[in-house]
Amino acid sequence: MARKKAYIESEVIDKAMHLFWRNGYECTSMQQLEAEMGINKFSIYASFGSKTGVFLESIKAYKRKLSEITVKLEQSNNGVEGVKQYFYDFLEFSKDKSKFVRGCLITNTANELNEDSDPTIKKQLTDFTSHIRTLFENNVRQMNSLSEVEIQEKADYLIISMYGLASASRVFTKSQLDIYIENIFK
Repeated sequence: MARKKAYIESEVIDKAMHLFWRNGYECTSMQQLEAEMGINKFSIYASFGSKTGVFLESIKAYKRKLSEITVKLEQSNNGVEGVKQYFYDFLEFSKDKSKFVRGCLITNTANELNEDSDPTIKKQLTDFTSHIRTLFENNVRQMNSLSEVEIQEKADYLIISMYGLASASRVFTKSQLDIYIENIFK
């Protein structure tokens, strides 16, 4: 007879997600996951298969949390003003309890990638980025004065700017980040 789990998966994944968000994928060890999640390696492997499995579940949890602001972007009918608001909303979203800005779990992980990185993780990051870029594109498209080429270029510029904001948010002050955002949308 199988043993009943003594933990709630969504709760331990939430803890793992915050650990990955702070440390990154590569710098997070199984020992750290054990301590943070409050479960042993056997339970981690039995439930999630591997560190990668825990990380992929953490990405899903991150996307669910981020959906609080992505839904707003999906429903926006303000053109690039909706994207600008998303940038500001992201800064609020990415603060931890101490008001330290953690950046973006996806961006933090992307900054760790190299040619040997797990292809499953690379695909998750690419899919996520493509989804956000599409939301930016849809908002830019609301500006009827732009050609298709200009829409695509603007969407590329905005997703790259978002990556820059996510990285910069871990280092720079709120006023510096506000200036960065305002300059993006001039």
